[in-house]
Amino acid sequence: MDSKMSRLYAARRRKNLITKALSLAATLFGLGWLVLVLGVLLWKGFGGLSLAIFTEMTPPPGSAGGLLNPIVGSLILTTLAVIIGTPIGILAGTYMAEYGRHERLTSVVRFINDILLSAPSIVIGLFIYEVMVYPMGHFSGLAGAVALAVIVIPVVVRTTEDMLTLVPDSLREAAASIGLPRSLMITRIAYRAAKAGMVTGVLLAVARISGETAPLLFTALNNQFWSTDLNAPMASLPVVIFQFALSPCKDWQSLAWTGALVITMSVLALSITARALSTSRKPS
Repeated sequence: MDSKMSRLYAARRRKNLITKALSLAATLFGLGWLVLVLGVLLWKGFGGLSLAIFTEMTPPPGSAGGLLNPIVGSLILTTLAVIIGTPIGILAGTYMAEYGRHERLTSVVRFINDILLSAPSIVIGLFIYEVMVYPMGHFSGLAGAVALAVIVIPVVVRTTEDMLTLVPDSLREAAASIGLPRSLMITRIAYRAAKAGMVTGVLLAVARISGETAPLLFTALNNQFWSTDLNAPMASLPVVIFQFALSPCKDWQSLAWTGALVITMSVLALSITARALSTSRKPS
């Protein structure tokens, strides 16, 4: 009996070691590619970082310059997209978590939201092109911001619903027991309890749209010159990186690597901030 138990124990230990080894190998494989990508990005992009990148316009081929106009354009488009998409997402998530939690409409909205979350961004760009760019007769920064807002909305909806669902029902019951209207209960209690998670969702949405190129190619297009006119084509950093990376000009390729590094560091900073906010609300 003891020998049988020993063999069984040894077999289980072997299976455990094999599983651990395979899991470790898979982790190292994934991290290895990530380190390789970041290493190449730093190697090729860090050398081009200078004050000129943030103060000079995109240059013609063979000339020196920077990325001022696409950086400003990306900031304008991203800010406008967040201003448009965040209120819609928060209101939809609030309805799903607070008012229609058990209604059939909520299930339908959640299903559509999940589809939007996984929809290719180029499809969203084509949709906005059809409903905005084509009727207007020209590309515009406003169309690009709306395309990015459509990407923001499902992310904010999902995080808002999830964070409000995690708020204990005892808080809602306590508010109801003192006669607090549901609207005030949501804004003064539920939102405050879920604030960190909701802000995290907005930051994740910003990180999601920061590197989007496909929807902007069909909406905002690009602009080699300084422009803050939302009714005209507007430069953006992802599109400029895409165009410069395909160019045979070495100067443009160097700017593309530097621009990619700027976007990567920005998204990394947003992700770290979102993670810090999400962990700050966890009980110790």
